[in-house]
Amino acid sequence: MQIVKENIVFLAVSIAITVAVYLCALLFQKIIERTSGRRFAGEKTKVNHLVILAMFTAISVILMYVDFPLPFLAPSFYKIDFSEVPILIGAFMLGPCAGVIMEALKNLLMIVVKGTSTAFVGEFANFIIGCFLVVPAAILYHFHRTKKRAVVSLIVGSAFMTAGGVLLNAVYLLPKYSQLYGMPVSSFIEMGSAINSGVNDIYSFAAICVGPFNLMKAGIVSIIVALLYPHLSRLLKGDH
Repeated sequence: MQIVKENIVFLAVSIAITVAVYLCALLFQKIIERTSGRRFAGEKTKVNHLVILAMFTAISVILMYVDFPLPFLAPSFYKIDFSEVPILIGAFMLGPCAGVIMEALKNLLMIVVKGTSTAFVGEFANFIIGCFLVVPAAILYHFHRTKKRAVVSLIVGSAFMTAGGVLLNAVYLLPKYSQLYGMPVSSFIEMGSAINSGVNDIYSFAAICVGPFNLMKAGIVSIIVALLYPHLSRLLKGDH
């Protein structure tokens, strides 16, 4: 019963955080609509938006299968994939709310297809840390849709993903994974110490291992999106 209770609490907290992230994206989306005079989704474009959203979500799910660890930065259960590339492009096209929806759908579909090996903590971590990159980047970009602003947005999003990932892993995700999966926190510290001797507690593990890992992932994803931007700029700025 205790395990069931802990899982229910984790599910409730995860849903609450997801709703909070979506509402934050929606608030900024409304501000952008008021200041720019643009609408992210009207009656005429709603179906088209859904098709684009579904397409980018499907591509991101496929890209999640192409992952690899960076053992010189973090333990091997941390793996880089490129699923945020289509989601970022989709959020640049459709807005930050679409980015949150695509992140959520991507992870829900992966749970349906593959199940979970991390007591659902890994999937929630992928969702929320992906949102740390996608949502700030999309918000900043939509205030002024230019190549320069896109680059600045990607840099800011990468900073949010790195800092947010460190904080959330240290305070919530790693302790919760330890609790639900039955893996002692000391195991993370030992794995981190094997990579960098400066790791001696959960906070230094998050700062020294998780931080650089997320920065590397965000940097690679951002570079790919920046390189694709000139070829997608008309599409990104068009009416959908």
